Amino acid sequence: MDKRKKKKRVKKIQKENKGSLFITKYITKLLIVTVLTLLTLITLKSNTSLKTKFYKEVFIKNFSFAKVNQLYQTYFGSPIPFQEFIKQPVTTVFQESLAYQDQSLYRDGVKLTVDKNYLVPNMESGMVVFIGKKEGYGQTVIIQGMSGVDTWYGNLAEVNVKLYDYVEKGDLIGQVKDRSLYLVFQKEGKNLDYKDYIKE
Repeated sequence: MDKRKKKKRVKKIQKENKGSLFITKYITKLLIVTVLTLLTLITLKSNTSLKTKFYKEVFIKNFSFAKVNQLYQTYFGSPIPFQEFIKQPVTTVFQESLAYQDQSLYRDGVKLTVDKNYLVPNMESGMVVFIGKKEGYGQTVIIQGMSGVDTWYGNLAEVNVKLYDYVEKGDLIGQVKDRSLYLVFQKEGKNLDYKDYIKE
């Protein structure tokens, strides 16, 4: 067998091994998630006090999906199984910090006067848990930060994130509708003092 044929055969075997390894890893991830989900459901069904406590922690308190997502990605990789084979679009790097000219108290938070068509940076790494209209705030994005603080970004004309995206600090959230950006900071449903989160 000549060298070229041998090289082709080796490459083919390596490609097949890579494909089967990927499938094995994906099936393992799927089995682990399935087993954990079933164990959780069985435990909750058999123990009513634990079920009540679970419901309170997840649905009543501010459960940190951002932390769970980060842990999952650390130990299991991307939740999208074929992501490494999908050609990713080229995105512009946007690592900015909050900039504004003036601030004033507004409803449950603060109104910042910003430049026209201002591009809004994310203030803390976390997960997008809401995109939609909020009364008095217009188009709003809510990001649940790693610290457990929900940050509302209100009065947006354009949104550059999707629901359940994990966004880093400084990433682009969207663009303001006019020269006003509304921010609200909440933890476990309680409004926090905006002065603790933005500089004077």
